[in-house]
Amino acid sequence: MKIIIIGSVAAGTSVAAKARRNREDIEIVIYEKDSDISYSGCGLPYYLGEDYIEREDLTPRTPKWFKNRFNIDIKTQHEVLEVDTVHKQIKGCNLQTGTTFIDPFDRLVFATGATPIVPSIANINNHFTFMLRNVNHADLIDTYIKKEKPQKAIIVGAGYIGLELAENLKKRNIQVTIIDMSLLPAPNLDEDISIQVKNELDKNEVQFIGSETAQAIEEHQGKKHVVLNSGKKISTDMVIVCVGVRPETTLATKCGVKLGITGAIEVNQYMETNLKEIYAVGDCAQSFSSIDNSPMWVPLGSTANKMGRVCGDFITKGNFAFQGILGTGIFKVFDLAVATTGFTEKQLQKKNRNYVVHHNIKPNQSEYFNTSKEMMIKMLADKDTGKVLGAQIVGENGVDKRIDVIATAISFRATVHQLSHLDLAYAPPFSTTKDPVHYSGMVLRNAITERNKTLTPRELMEANENIMVIDVRASHQYNEGHIKNAINIPLADMRSKALTIDKNNKIVMYCNKGVSGNAAQNILQNLGFKEVYNLSGGYNNYVLTKSYLLSSK
Repeated sequence: MKIIIIGSVAAGTSVAAKARRNREDIEIVIYEKDSDISYSGCGLPYYLGEDYIEREDLTPRTPKWFKNRFNIDIKTQHEVLEVDTVHKQIKGCNLQTGTTFIDPFDRLVFATGATPIVPSIANINNHFTFMLRNVNHADLIDTYIKKEKPQKAIIVGAGYIGLELAENLKKRNIQVTIIDMSLLPAPNLDEDISIQVKNELDKNEVQFIGSETAQAIEEHQGKKHVVLNSGKKISTDMVIVCVGVRPETTLATKCGVKLGITGAIEVNQYMETNLKEIYAVGDCAQSFSSIDNSPMWVPLGSTANKMGRVCGDFITKGNFAFQGILGTGIFKVFDLAVATTGFTEKQLQKKNRNYVVHHNIKPNQSEYFNTSKEMMIKMLADKDTGKVLGAQIVGENGVDKRIDVIATAISFRATVHQLSHLDLAYAPPFSTTKDPVHYSGMVLRNAITERNKTLTPRELMEANENIMVIDVRASHQYNEGHIKNAINIPLADMRSKALTIDKNNKIVMYCNKGVSGNAAQNILQNLGFKEVYNLSGGYNNYVLTKSYLLSSK
């Protein structure tokens, strides 16, 4: 049997390696039109920003290494031009010599990845505008910076790569401006998380211009500008376009491979396409949610590796099956780590799911350590079943640990009640006695059972009914800033002052983060008040949400 794989990097090489581990008696050939294989695309921004990261660190595997270790032939700078599924052969071109060739196969795997989206910007093809998708692109940017020594750069696109790139260009003393068509950076996240990313950019003097698109790039007498759709001109010395990627399916569709609703190749759990003995893996293939089986396309190296391993096993008569994804991801922007898993609130609203949400602000470790930093966990759960549906976390320390715990919990269909019972590792340098994950589970369980109902800042702001808002902080905190029309009853006075409050009122309590608000909520409920809510994330979260809502007007 002969397997031909079109494309290397994470998915293609994973197919080949697993197939070889299973069987020695098959021929495996990979065709790659690029000059590099198995490179770390996620490491490209750091390659540009960290002088100790070498090119070889991002390209640790070579065709010779794969040949020696796995007896796999990888032909770089060889582009596949056609796939003949009837005669089971490919037509390709050696890009170094220009010669064409025909190669037969028994099984064929598309691992063609994703291609950068090139926006419609006038004069985008110039000597100071770049894409960032592979190591060769990074080399071009690095060479330009070393030679031209730019003082200013514009990044078009505020996704993960654009944000990571901003930090790393700043490390090279380049003033950075980010332009994005969305109001806030990291637009795939919920707005109350994205606003914190925006604040981190502001803190580090990265200008973010939202709700704008680049219309043209100009150069006149050595001066360079990007022209926005509003007509405004932003001066720059270089431009890097990072507006996203789309599945590279051109070759596949030409031979009759079916695409899914996401625009990527539709595959089953064994990576089979609609054509017999034709498979697809990685960024060119459609995945599905492991929560509700809905189609998803989230191009990540981690997913590509898993897909490749399943495919290589299935082709060689194994029994692996792909289990879907949660879209788990994390990125770093200056001091902030931002992570997500499962569904966002925006996605749940589109799905019309009955859910509850809570914003939990807690330290990553015992607060007496100077490395202790607060994180916000926004967690969502199904109101009917209690199952965890998703989470987003923002913070400086310990974010990766918590998002992975939550991703694991979702994968095994855990409920919020079960979260509070997880036996997590505790020691003061690593956590608090009740981990932030425990707290999120406990609060959401109470919200679902209506023992302690919560209200989000946005729900409070958009409420069309009379709600009594009580600030339970100390008077000096109230005087420094409070929610409009809120009355101040410090927690210590709540029991005595409760006698003056009408028990028929709908009441929202708040403190800075939610803990004291919850304590006050319990007092009123135990005294017979029927409709008492705690403000999710407290006043701190209210201020963040208000800043977003004001900027959106």
